[in-house]
Amino acid sequence: MNTPRKLRLPQTCTDLFGDVDLVIFDFDGVIADSEVISLATLQASLKAFGMDLTIEEIRQKFLGKSLKTISTYVDQHSSSQAAADFGNAWQAELYSRFRAELKPLPHLEKLLFELAETATRFCIASSGTFERINVALSAMSMSDCFDHVFSSEQVSRGKPAPDLFLMAAEALDVSPSRCLVIEDSLYGIRAAKAAGMRGVGFLGGAHLQGIVEQHGKTLLENGADMILASHQDIAARLAPKRTQQN
Repeated sequence: MNTPRKLRLPQTCTDLFGDVDLVIFDFDGVIADSEVISLATLQASLKAFGMDLTIEEIRQKFLGKSLKTISTYVDQHSSSQAAADFGNAWQAELYSRFRAELKPLPHLEKLLFELAETATRFCIASSGTFERINVALSAMSMSDCFDHVFSSEQVSRGKPAPDLFLMAAEALDVSPSRCLVIEDSLYGIRAAKAAGMRGVGFLGGAHLQGIVEQHGKTLLENGADMILASHQDIAARLAPKRTQQN
């Protein structure tokens, strides 16, 4: 896999965590290495409903989008009389594979430890439903790792609108300017910037193998303040903050 280039920032901007009070994680492709499973099951489900799309087409259309958005697309484009059943059909297969295969992203535990050590709060804000998030967390034995979880089910507009991230910041009483979003999708990065937050483009998910450099460039073009290849890279950037506190 190609190593993504890091965006070169002015010296005053390199410490993204220096005055961050809240780190907001996207879920799929950032916490859970779920997008390969998600894309494959989505492709099969779409085909069953009469839409034969490539993985790349699905990635471009739906990565970072909510089930509601995808279901609306199916309803508009499928000739199947059972289009209304798409969401349930896809999720049944998806959850089955989550329970059998799903793993967290490498070095996530180290990053969560560093956040706790620096007293930096963190939460999940995902386009996924609460059901999907809970199934995935349970499959990875991580149900107790996140005290605060937010879903696009709670807002009228999903990503790329800023509503979900702004709701998370308001719920935790943190100014958007002191929030850092970690996202793998261009819609998520757009949402972070629209919310007035900093955004790290995350390139560690298995679904980006073979397109890391291209995807990193896309995230930067859509406003990411930096692109990083792993949670280990992000954790390393917390070291100066911990040193200052000590």
